[in-house]
Amino acid sequence: MNRTTLSLIAGVAALAAVTGFAALDAPNTSGADTARAAAQLPVERTGLVCPAPSTSDLAETAYTSFTPVTKGAAAKGTGHLTAATEESAGATGTTDGKTGKSKEKGGKTAAKPVLVPKAPGTPATGSTSGGTTPAYLGTAEGSYAPGWTVQQTTEVAAGTGRGLLGVNCTAPDTEFWFPGASTAADRTDYVHLTNPDDSAAVVDIELYGPDGALQTTVGEGITVPPHASDPVLLSTLTAEKQDAVTVHVNVRSGRVGAAVQALDDKLGGDWLASAGDPAGSLVIPGIPKDAVSVRLVAFAPGHADADLKVQLASSTGLITPAGHETLHVKGGMSASVDLGDVTRGEAGSLVLTPTDDAVPVVAAVRVVRGKGDDQESAFIPATAAVGARASVADNRAKAATLSLTAPTGTAQVKVTSSAGSEGGATASQTYTLKPGTTQDVVPPAPQGLKGTYAITVEHVSGAPVYAARTLLSTDKDTPGFTIQTLPDDRGTVSVPEADEDLDVLQR
Repeated sequence: MNRTTLSLIAGVAALAAVTGFAALDAPNTSGADTARAAAQLPVERTGLVCPAPSTSDLAETAYTSFTPVTKGAAAKGTGHLTAATEESAGATGTTDGKTGKSKEKGGKTAAKPVLVPKAPGTPATGSTSGGTTPAYLGTAEGSYAPGWTVQQTTEVAAGTGRGLLGVNCTAPDTEFWFPGASTAADRTDYVHLTNPDDSAAVVDIELYGPDGALQTTVGEGITVPPHASDPVLLSTLTAEKQDAVTVHVNVRSGRVGAAVQALDDKLGGDWLASAGDPAGSLVIPGIPKDAVSVRLVAFAPGHADADLKVQLASSTGLITPAGHETLHVKGGMSASVDLGDVTRGEAGSLVLTPTDDAVPVVAAVRVVRGKGDDQESAFIPATAAVGARASVADNRAKAATLSLTAPTGTAQVKVTSSAGSEGGATASQTYTLKPGTTQDVVPPAPQGLKGTYAITVEHVSGAPVYAARTLLSTDKDTPGFTIQTLPDDRGTVSVPEADEDLDVLQR
């Protein structure tokens, strides 16, 4: 037997080892359709990144972790939320639920996490103080993974950006869009880049204003070290002062978590979360009914112009804001429009649809509430629908409002308030939404609530539903609010069935 024959036999054997347990069933020779539907199974691992919350010595930051109960999830799980600067490269440990310490492979004990996730259905909390709190990296596995969410909420009593700043810790990715940032003199905006992986990430930051791309100096090839975070001040990237800027974060190598911290000298501050993927039609849910100013910023990637119909899904139906019926967005340029107090005391969500050919766009609004020196601002990006299920953590008694909108048709959702972080029992209520309307609801109060609770929205039937949560400051000396959207939590993944099939070796 020559070497060629031996190599062929070895190659066939290796191929059988690789494909024998992963190949799909061969077509039935009788012509019957043997295709099997993919199963929706709970995810087994979820990673999140929380940016460094503040540089103010007055900052008080709360972290809240929550995993909704998921049918079919693993019986056991682990999780942790650990400072990026304290998580060594290559450490793949677990968390001891009794001691709260992170155990690395090899027996080494890392720093104590800021929080240890509790069993699904119950929130867990942690806190930090001052302006030296680092970014945090989180991992949840097994029963803790499906739909895992972490809310970071910071109260700053005074100074630039004072007020309530909230953000959902995000999954790392390779591309982010932030319409609504600014390089103006009265704004101090940072884009926080956090690398959760063991190798360095290389990132490009592009800025687009009303006249197109801004000339930048050091926005290309930014290296973010492993398990580290880098806040980049936007005004150091360009000399141009623009009040309506879209930030594009593109990761050349690796992946990062990204969020923009927007701090205003007079209007407080908040986090601007990444907008949803560019799309022809967009929904921006949950504009507070008492908003005194709403500013819309939209951007069309590429060279094609977009013409958008602007509508408000109010409590009674879709209406067109007088004088702001359409918005023209030139390709590669940011467009903005001040809508004033567009909600006029009613619940509302913005619905953007193409007037002609659909051109992908991204969009967000800045919302201002309050009067005089007590004014504060927050941001709402266009977002994906709730999908099957979405959750938001860190809800406080008499301080949270849930906004639900169904722009295209009648829909029904189930809203569940979890047990409290320190005690209580769940409570649920079902809501029916009329076509083109927005409904503000006070979440059902958990029985015997102690601590904070989480809200889970499940789509029951009908048209797509979009949601956002407004959280008010509970500190009377710190007027503020923050708004988070509720896109699908991606707690399950489609897994096609596969069987052993050695027939592929005969073709």
